[in-house]
Amino acid sequence: MRLVDVHAHLDYPPLSERLDEVLKNAKEKGVKAIVSNGTNPESNRKVLELSKNHDIIKASLGFYPTHVQEVSEEELDIELKFIESEITKGNVIAIGEVGLDKKFAPEDNQPERTEEEKEKLFKKQVIGFKKIIALAERTGVPMIIHSRKAELDVIELLEQSKINKRKIIMHCFSGKKKLVARIRENGWTFSVPVIVTKLQQFQELVRDTPINQLLTETDAPYLGPEPGLTNESANVDLSIRKFAELKGMTPEEMADNIFLNYMNIFL
Repeated sequence: MRLVDVHAHLDYPPLSERLDEVLKNAKEKGVKAIVSNGTNPESNRKVLELSKNHDIIKASLGFYPTHVQEVSEEELDIELKFIESEITKGNVIAIGEVGLDKKFAPEDNQPERTEEEKEKLFKKQVIGFKKIIALAERTGVPMIIHSRKAELDVIELLEQSKINKRKIIMHCFSGKKKLVARIRENGWTFSVPVIVTKLQQFQELVRDTPINQLLTETDAPYLGPEPGLTNESANVDLSIRKFAELKGMTPEEMADNIFLNYMNIFL
């Protein structure tokens, strides 16, 4: 089978510490491409280096929303200019991971904040996201979108943009059913994590969404198929088998369709 993981973080430990093994496992399962997503300037440069050293790794450079809120507009502009230059050179196939986030989660090293502080920081995220959307409009490359607890805000901003609808990928979308339907009607694509094997919410999303609006992802090293298990790209094999079961297809047929979607959107 030809498999693809359109959202991983191969520069993050523990994957970065055992990368050769991770890539070997992925190739043995039939993974042909792993889109590694950058999240800040340091991460972006690591991702670029990985993509230059390994043909299977494709670079997606971005600025994670909770990192956007930590930097000045000038610093963000400098990094976006760098990303644009790398896109122009043909070194980058997507802009991501980018978007908005209202969770301000402790696991993201976010301290306790007042509602007023959160509102101020979120406004800063929005300003940054608008700049990133403008970059996607100029360059025409796909966007890989994070929308945790800010799903409606993200959708409304993207609907106002001039981005080709086939170039918008909603990563691990966990919003309400009516928002899932709205995304589907907009013609955007869902990248669905490996936890589709366990969670009914993602199973319903796959079952109800046209096959040409679906992609497989891991978000590795996060969201492993079992609690506490480090995720890696080889696990998209589990997703494909679940997708196939939900759609009444063979795993081989499903893999071919998902890989074709990847090529149509990214290449």
